[in-house]
Amino acid sequence: MYTRIRQLREDKDLSQTEVANILGMSQTGYSKYETGENDIPTNILIAIAKYYQTSIDYLLGLTDKKAPYSR
Repeated sequence: MYTRIRQLREDKDLSQTEVANILGMSQTGYSKYETGENDIPTNILIAIAKYYQTSIDYLLGLTDKKAPYSR
């Protein structure tokens, strides 16, 4: 999961500070998510999935399909 959020951020040429600002948190706090030092809370995981328009399953490594869930 941690490498996926980093890859998504880098694919959009965003810094950790920029993503942290989008999520309303500090760069240090966000950095700990990318390194796996801290687990990502559900509300932050949802916000990341929405921002990158991907599924939580993709973020968690349960699928390789980036597309969000749709019915």
